[in-house]
Amino acid sequence: MNSTVATSLPTDMQALADKVRNWGRWGEDDELGTLNLIDEQKVAQSARLVRTGRVFSMGADFDTSGPQGAFPTRTNPLHFVTVDAGCSAPESAMQTAAAEFVAGFLQGGPARYNDDYIVMPLQASTQWDALSHVYYDDAMYNGFPATAVTAFGAARLGIEKPGSQGVVSRGVLLDLARHRGVDFLDPDQPIMPSELDACAARQDVAIESGDIVLIRTGWWDRFIGSGDRDMSSSGLSWRCAEWLHENGIAAVAADNVQVEPLFPEPDSIPLGLHCLALRDMGMSLGELWDLRAIAADCAQDGVYDFQLIAPPIRFTGGIGSPLNPVAIK
Repeated sequence: MNSTVATSLPTDMQALADKVRNWGRWGEDDELGTLNLIDEQKVAQSARLVRTGRVFSMGADFDTSGPQGAFPTRTNPLHFVTVDAGCSAPESAMQTAAAEFVAGFLQGGPARYNDDYIVMPLQASTQWDALSHVYYDDAMYNGFPATAVTAFGAARLGIEKPGSQGVVSRGVLLDLARHRGVDFLDPDQPIMPSELDACAARQDVAIESGDIVLIRTGWWDRFIGSGDRDMSSSGLSWRCAEWLHENGIAAVAADNVQVEPLFPEPDSIPLGLHCLALRDMGMSLGELWDLRAIAADCAQDGVYDFQLIAPPIRFTGGIGSPLNPVAIK
């Protein structure tokens, strides 16, 4: 597959895109991208990191008090109870077809039940981005055309592709907020590659091929503490794409809204790191992960690596997926 494509990226970003692009690396039909770096040996290595059995959920609650609100295209989840005690009893006074069906179904026995629905964006809260999420110049990862995504979903690069094999690997937390000695990173100070190395060295943790790297900016702590839905946050500079590529990172997730800063750097574009990661590298991004508990534990015992289990839900053609990732130490 020809990896030379026209681009509208700034010159320096274009040069980096050419350097980190993985199109064709795992075959012309590949839809997993850098998750291919997680092999059976890597999964087995992650299992050996479990020493105490402590489990840390990094997923947020999905409810109306969630972080969405800044973007008109996304809302917090809407929860509807469709069957409750008012319509599940045979003696129900409700005169609807649904209530009559439920009452008839349960008639003659003591069992009652409740049922519900959720309506929400697939990226309402803690999430993985599918590789079909962001693209430029009419092409997605591995050269698949942007037209592969229609009103029917993503015919290519849907979230069900990584979901079919699960996502399990060695996780490494890089606590940048603690590294800088602040509660919450200044939104105007993006994280540079050299700082990732410095943070890893200070935490005495090695970065290895196939790792999933978690970045703590402190945004989630601020949101939980204040309820402020302002999405402004620091994050990985677009230059970190080279660091991720050279270190063989399988995926990266953060506790903020989009891993990178909300507002682009002067020499970047909106969603610049997304373009390089999702489109050129084939690297999944995780957003709005609650890293408070795992960060506190890592700071206490000085161990910043663990088994990470974070499979997306297999929504066929989905462009993202909610999840409840867990770290096991």
